Amino acid sequence: MTTASASASSGSASASEPASEPASAAGSGSGSEPAFAAGTGSASEPAVSAPGASVVPVPADAAVPTAPDASASVPRARRRADGATLVCFFVVALMIVPARLVLRGLPLSLTPANILALVAAVCWLCAHFTLTLGMAKGRTPVRTALFVHLTAMMASYGYATYGYLPSDELNLADRALILLVAGAGLALMVCDGVRGADRLDLVLKTAVVAGAIIAVIGACQFLLDLDLTRYLQLPVLRYTSEDGFVTARSDFRRVAATTGHPIEFGVVCAMLLPLAAHYGFQARRLGRGALRWWACAALIGAGLMFSVSRSAVLSLAAVGIVLFLGWPARRRIQTVLVGLAFLALMRLMAPGLISTFYNLFANAGTDDSVRYRTHDYDVAAYEVSRHMWLGRGAGTWYAPKYQVFDNQYLLSAVETGLIGVTVVVTLFVCAIYSGLRARHLSADPATRDLGLTLAACLVVPLVGAATFDLLSFATVTGLSFLLIGAAGSLLRTADGEAAARVAGHDAGQDAGTVRWPARVGGAARELLRVPGGASGR
Repeated sequence: MTTASASASSGSASASEPASEPASAAGSGSGSEPAFAAGTGSASEPAVSAPGASVVPVPADAAVPTAPDASASVPRARRRADGATLVCFFVVALMIVPARLVLRGLPLSLTPANILALVAAVCWLCAHFTLTLGMAKGRTPVRTALFVHLTAMMASYGYATYGYLPSDELNLADRALILLVAGAGLALMVCDGVRGADRLDLVLKTAVVAGAIIAVIGACQFLLDLDLTRYLQLPVLRYTSEDGFVTARSDFRRVAATTGHPIEFGVVCAMLLPLAAHYGFQARRLGRGALRWWACAALIGAGLMFSVSRSAVLSLAAVGIVLFLGWPARRRIQTVLVGLAFLALMRLMAPGLISTFYNLFANAGTDDSVRYRTHDYDVAAYEVSRHMWLGRGAGTWYAPKYQVFDNQYLLSAVETGLIGVTVVVTLFVCAIYSGLRARHLSADPATRDLGLTLAACLVVPLVGAATFDLLSFATVTGLSFLLIGAAGSLLRTADGEAAARVAGHDAGQDAGTVRWPARVGGAARELLRVPGGASGR
């Protein structure tokens, strides 16, 4: 047999080893050991050939041929599409496509983001019938709260449609139910289908980048009076109204970017700004490029200012309180200094803008918008008394047929009753708890900071719901359900890490209790052993 045949024999033998062994190229070792050509030994051991094979002597100073590095020659495997991929498409459709554009040819007004959320809901449901698609199982606070929310809304829908409803209100109730299923399904997909911190980061980073893009659109509307949303209309979409995305307040343009209203735009920016700051801090901590995240944060902060919205400032204040309670002192000081510098820059870019914001709060007692929000309490109280527990049906109270409630708590109480208001608030509280619980369980600094950040972001809808009808706007509603699911996903990840740490600690203790008698027994045998190899007998 020749040397070549011996090499072939060695290669075939390695190919027949069990699959549990690490795969290697041409008989090479694992990634942590040097690779050698087939039929050659290691550097310290002579090569062993097959019986009858001729051995060719190799000079001592000859270079030993090595196999090429497998990791350099094999292309990196692509990650298959998963729940995070679908959610990223939803984020792009939600943020970039103007909120007033809906699909043509449908009996209900549904946006592309609504369709993707419904697809996510169906995928979540189908994936839970299998054990092989990577969908997380088991109960979480967010998942339980979503099921309770769905049950309460279904009960309200059944109560409303049990009696007579005008056709226009019935159609709106049907649409509200579909949107509810879409939002809850999206949150469940994020909670159960986005597995691991890296995939969750992908989703949230996509939201931050999309927020920076719409902030640029808002800046063009505010500074240049250029509405880029006119160029985002696709042939399959149509506008639900001809109202523009730019209004006016105190000699300034109030911009909405791609959202439905300037208030919604400001509140969305207030929800995304903490996430941009989080990834900026984490990139700096890891020694990576943080400039892009600080640029996103600056753009989103500018978008918040360009909305000229009192609700946005109140939401940002609530975010700051939560973050300052959990941040170290050094980060608080840095944030205050950066905030002051940002306000000075805004004063240079838009003279008079800071004074306008000051007057919004200084003259709140005589402001027409504030008085309009408070004069409708008697009407709301009367409607709630008629349908106290389950309401008159989600989506059935609408303008211009009925009076507008610029308060989501009042609107929810009228439409879904006291039970509906309670479950909505409970849903956000459970999501905030999940973020803080993940912060408590995790030992990873990034996970801990993200848990605090998500809790701060989810305070925004609770504050914004008191100043406008938040759940009537598609962008902020979709973003709220996305962050609710993200809090649930983060808690799953933190629970897994904590369980792994506890299991490792228990295994170490068990191993220690097993090794201790073994060490004592070995020491006793050494004492009884007779020199010379004979036994004590």
